[in-house]
Amino acid sequence: MREAQAMESPFACNREALTAEQWTGHRAVTEQLFSARQSVRELPDGYALRLPDDDETLLLAARFNSLERRCCPFFDFALEVEREGGPLWLRLSGREGAKAVLRSEFDLT
Repeated sequence: MREAQAMESPFACNREALTAEQWTGHRAVTEQLFSARQSVRELPDGYALRLPDDDETLLLAARFNSLERRCCPFFDFALEVEREGGPLWLRLSGREGAKAVLRSEFDLT
């Protein structure tokens, strides 16, 4: 077992992980990114969001990951850009229990 697994954080957002300015920006990024989703695919341990395949959305997703991982270290994040102009996917997942938190936090019903 990895050392990080032995010290898993609770499913609670760390509000002190970001400054007030970063929170404001993160809320705006989150709203913009999640409103752009084209579809949601349920995964065994989370969700994958299909996003528009453009540079702006890719950078927005990277910004989301950069900030969200600070306040919610219990999630796994992955960006997948499919070849030949295929879709952009943002995968959000985690250990047991993370899927329910994701569904609730990001309205992934």
